[in-house]
Amino acid sequence: MIAMAQALPPFQAFLDEHLEPVGAFVRGMVGPSDAEDCLQETFLAALRAYPRAEAGNLRAWIFTIARRKAIDHHRSRARMARPVAEPQELIDSRAGRQGPGSVDGALGMSPRHSEIWAAVAELPPGQRAAVVLRFAVDLRFREVGEVLGTSEEAARQSVHEALKKLRASASELKETTR
Repeated sequence: MIAMAQALPPFQAFLDEHLEPVGAFVRGMVGPSDAEDCLQETFLAALRAYPRAEAGNLRAWIFTIARRKAIDHHRSRARMARPVAEPQELIDSRAGRQGPGSVDGALGMSPRHSEIWAAVAELPPGQRAAVVLRFAVDLRFREVGEVLGTSEEAARQSVHEALKKLRASASELKETTR
């Protein structure tokens, strides 16, 4: 007996279901200021490829596209010239003042949460993706592995190593604030 291919849901239904979790992942990967552009690029690429997608695991498929777009974003940022002076809003946020342009204000985060996500942003890209997928998007390790193109065990190991680094960063931060 030949297995029948699963039909794809309409793209709008797919978009409605995945927009929020993919948005959380992208914000964790590229930061809030660039998330909207990266998210738009992700779903534009998904729309173009959607007719050829396999209905089996669309969730892993869209997160894989998002991860690749985040990597592309970081590559393009690395090639861009860096400004000599920092924008005032970045200076304000580093000085602890919250305003409409600050990361804390944009995400409604407490200073402690922004410290945690700042430490996550310093992780290597693969570990950062694993942590964001596991904790911000709440994917199981099997799904994290699928998105990252690794095994479930490799995904567990990546998260474990990232958490060790984050604990070390937290310890260093704790020591410097004493």
